[in-house]
Amino acid sequence: MTTILVVDDALADRVLAQGLLQKELDCQVVQAASGREAVEYLKQQAPHLIVTDLLMPDMNGFALVDYVRRHHPAVPVIIMTAHGSEEIAIQALRRGAASYVPKRLLARDLVETVQNVLSLASAKREQERLFTEGWVSSTTRFRLSNDVTLIPPLIEFVNQNLSRFRFCDETGLIQVAVALREALVNAIYHGNLEVSSEIYEQDENAYYRLIEERRRQEPYCHRVVEFIAEESPKEARYTVRDQGPGFDPRRIPDPTDPSNLERTCGRGLLLIRTFMDEVYHNEKGNEIVMVKRRESSRS
Repeated sequence: MTTILVVDDALADRVLAQGLLQKELDCQVVQAASGREAVEYLKQQAPHLIVTDLLMPDMNGFALVDYVRRHHPAVPVIIMTAHGSEEIAIQALRRGAASYVPKRLLARDLVETVQNVLSLASAKREQERLFTEGWVSSTTRFRLSNDVTLIPPLIEFVNQNLSRFRFCDETGLIQVAVALREALVNAIYHGNLEVSSEIYEQDENAYYRLIEERRRQEPYCHRVVEFIAEESPKEARYTVRDQGPGFDPRRIPDPTDPSNLERTCGRGLLLIRTFMDEVYHNEKGNEIVMVKRRESSRS
């Protein structure tokens, strides 16, 4: 049975909310007279949904929303707002509340709002179960122009998948993001546009001027970068392929050599090799494959 926690320091409002919910929904409603009392309940068990007032003594609704978001992110919170507290309600929504209901409209809007949020939360839980129990693999392909502003949204897409699959923790997500960015930037600047990092070491301004020039020149301007993400429960395999002439990665100074650590050339490859479990190039040198294994499968 669905359990809903109603939190309000006003007994009359708690009773009203409980009555409305139990009349229309097949649910169990638990009451808490303060944010702290709600937290004590949450330490014992998590309800399916929380309905809370914002303005309460001791521990207000803001603090409760923050606590739930940190410790029970799958539990949605609906806030009840009094007249004149609209700005406060917006702040609570920005901090993680799922929806709100004005107290003067509880009889009209509370049940429908709770039903809608519960439905969305249930679908999300079922999707998580789907990926946990039934997901086999996913393959995604992108073709990028020589525009580095496309890289952050692409990496965000990848990270959303890894988060959905519970592939690694937040640190792992950042490391994957850094490695992919380095590979994609290298493919655009050094691969398609054929701009050497040695120019950067000598003159940073000249380096970026040449990049902008070649983005508009033949044959560089029509080249694209192909990105392929192949994800499975055990590993994620990312391929970045440019249309440049390629290079011999063996000619890059060893970035792990302390004498080379401050050099720009090879820095990206050092980060990629550090953050990925397996890295290799094709024979031509215009393609890099990076493998990240699922953290839970590591020995």
